[in-house]
Amino acid sequence: MGRETQMSEKVKLLVGVISLQLLMAGYHIVSRTALNVGISQLVFLIYRNAIALVLLAPFAYFLEKGARPPLTFSFLVQFFLLAIIGITANQGFYILGLYYLSPTYASAIQNAIPAVTFAMAAALRLEEVDVKKRDGLAKVVGTVVSIGGATVITLYKGLPLLNQKLNSNYLDINLSSTQILNWSLGCVYILTHVISWSGWIALQVPVLKRYPARLSVLTLTILFGLIQLIVIAAFVEKDINKWKIHSGMELFTILYAGLVASGLALSLQIWCIDRGGPLFASVFQPVQTVAVAIMACLILGDQLYTGGIIGAVLIVIGLYAVLWGKSEEMKARNQEKEEGLTRHLIINDQETSQKEYGATVDNIA
Repeated sequence: MGRETQMSEKVKLLVGVISLQLLMAGYHIVSRTALNVGISQLVFLIYRNAIALVLLAPFAYFLEKGARPPLTFSFLVQFFLLAIIGITANQGFYILGLYYLSPTYASAIQNAIPAVTFAMAAALRLEEVDVKKRDGLAKVVGTVVSIGGATVITLYKGLPLLNQKLNSNYLDINLSSTQILNWSLGCVYILTHVISWSGWIALQVPVLKRYPARLSVLTLTILFGLIQLIVIAAFVEKDINKWKIHSGMELFTILYAGLVASGLALSLQIWCIDRGGPLFASVFQPVQTVAVAIMACLILGDQLYTGGIIGAVLIVIGLYAVLWGKSEEMKARNQEKEEGLTRHLIINDQETSQKEYGATVDNIA
């Protein structure tokens, strides 16, 4: 009975983490579709974050009512800076990169996030690096390989793998100098998005230690990010027609981005990390890239290129090297804790035995 229950929990967790990757894969396609139908990039992000804020705020308020520390000016400044990195820059550079780049390669480059996060955490001394140990060497090598793969995608487009005419209007088989420039520009934007996302993850660690209310931190970050995007839009998107929803497709893309990508997927991610740990959730990240490639080919008429495939494979190899190194590091830490606890119990038992022996001798005397 116990084994059946354990197996059932594993199946639920597996279904949950795969569903998470499929939902996020859908977000890549939906975002590209939103750009294809002509929706403003800034307006799309503003509506997405507005929906996410309305969705998350009640949960953050009621679920963390007793756990939230008092808001101070210092915390507000930290949340504002997190919003610049995690919302404005992160989402902004992603949508800019997606304008020039295929969703498949945007998703592929995102697999470098764990490696870039590790590099940033190591630079900020939030992560220990010991290349003399296998886990430390694996993390360093994986980081280098992942960054190398992202560089290959950026600098080398390669030849098309499918000799078919594309249905989409943003890629063509004939590789003109303008297309190659747009490809490289899109990759640079997506890489900046990855750096922003990684920086957001790394910088949240010290903030959450002082303000241990994850949903509240996320909600306040989204609030400040939404304000920042609105201020930028006030100078960039002055045409009132850009703010109107003109079709059912535009409405669908906005609702999917806000409700599914920022709502359902976020909740599912928290559940998966809580049940299986962050490493388990990250291991299935490449599933998202494969799903995006299939959907982009079928729905958008996307094209695959040799340079992108080579770079994506390198990024995935680097991803698993970093995750393996992190897993081994966690095992070593747990083993050290268990050994320390065992030594502590043995010492306590010895001290207790000595006290009991001394008391017995005193009684006999």
